[in-house]
Amino acid sequence: MNSLEQAEDLKAFERRLTEYVSCLQPATGRWRMILIVVSVCTATGAWNWLIDPDTQKVSFLSSLWNHPFFTISCITLIALFFAGIHKRVVAPSILYQIRYILE
Repeated sequence: MNSLEQAEDLKAFERRLTEYVSCLQPATGRWRMILIVVSVCTATGAWNWLIDPDTQKVSFLSSLWNHPFFTISCITLIALFFAGIHKRVVAPSILYQIRYILE
């Protein structure tokens, strides 16, 4: 394979990669928003859970039962990570890095 064929193959690969990443962008934006909202809810719930004076007086499970907002948002965040939200959010940026490495 000569250098001209390699250059054409690289350009075709770059076009396909750009097309694929552009198709991922709308879904990635939605997943990022979901991750941000759930993370902020978890952080807010954790703050309220930690500043509650009853948290130190009751058992751990009772404390979680007394703070359902934190408990539900934390379970949701863990479920999202088990479902692979971190891959859906990071994948396009990894593909962009591959594109710039190949240039």
